[in-house]
Amino acid sequence: MSDGLVGLIVRLGRENRRWGCVRIQGEMRKLGIRVSASSIRRILRRHGLGPAPRRGPTWVEFLRTQAQSVLATDFFTVDTVSLKQLYVLFVIEISTRQVHILGVTEHPNNAFVTQVARNVVGDLIDRGRSFQFLVRDRDTKFTASFDEVFRSEGIRVIKTPVRSPQANAFAERWVRTVRTECLDWILIVGHRHLERVLRDYVGHYNGQRPHRGIDLEVPVPANGTVATPPSLQARRHDVLGGLIHEYHPVAA
Repeated sequence: MSDGLVGLIVRLGRENRRWGCVRIQGEMRKLGIRVSASSIRRILRRHGLGPAPRRGPTWVEFLRTQAQSVLATDFFTVDTVSLKQLYVLFVIEISTRQVHILGVTEHPNNAFVTQVARNVVGDLIDRGRSFQFLVRDRDTKFTASFDEVFRSEGIRVIKTPVRSPQANAFAERWVRTVRTECLDWILIVGHRHLERVLRDYVGHYNGQRPHRGIDLEVPVPANGTVATPPSLQARRHDVLGGLIHEYHPVAA
C-alpha cells in the first residue's frame, strides 16, 4: 500500500475520532479508492488510532423484502437551553435511507401532524414516488387524521407491537444517529435554530454520508460523488461549524 494511501487513511482517522473502519471505508470509496475495512483497521492501529467504540447493538433488519415500498416515521424530542421541549417528526425511506424532516413543534397536536402528513404525501406525489406501507409506533400523537392522509393515497399504515422499538428499527436507528453525530454536540437555542441544524445535518446525511445498510452508498448521490479516476487528493468541507467533515475529490 502506497504511503499516500496510508497517509489519507490516517488523516481521516485523526480528524474523525468517532468514525469506525467501515465509515472510513465508505469515505475512501467516494474518493474512488477501494480498500478493505481490515486493512484500514490495521493501519489505524499501527498509528495508535484504534477502532471507534461501538454504541450499542445493531438493529434487526426489518421488512427487507418490502423495503422499496416502505416508509417509517417517528417523533423524537430535543431540549433547548431554556428547557423547552421541541418535538421533531420525520419519515425515512427504507430502501434508500433518505430522511425527510416533516416539522418541528412545541405542540404536536392533531392539526400539526395532519398538515405535515399532507405536505409529505404531496411532495412524494410531485416526485413520482410510490409507497405501499407506512410503519409507525402506537404513540397517541399519531392521530386518526394523520393515518387517513396516507390511507387516502393508498398507503397502508402499520402499527408496531406494544413496547417493541425493534419493530421500527430504521426510524429508531436514525434517531440514534442524529443524536450521536449532531444533537449531542450542539446547544439548541430555540425552534428556528433546531430547524437550521436539522436542515444542515439532513443535507449531509442524505447527500454525503456513506451508509452501511446500502453498501456504503449515500441515500441521494449527486453527480461526482465517486471520484473517477481515483484521487488521493481530498478537499474537506465542514458542516455545522466543523462538527462534521465531508470529503470531496480534487480534480487532477
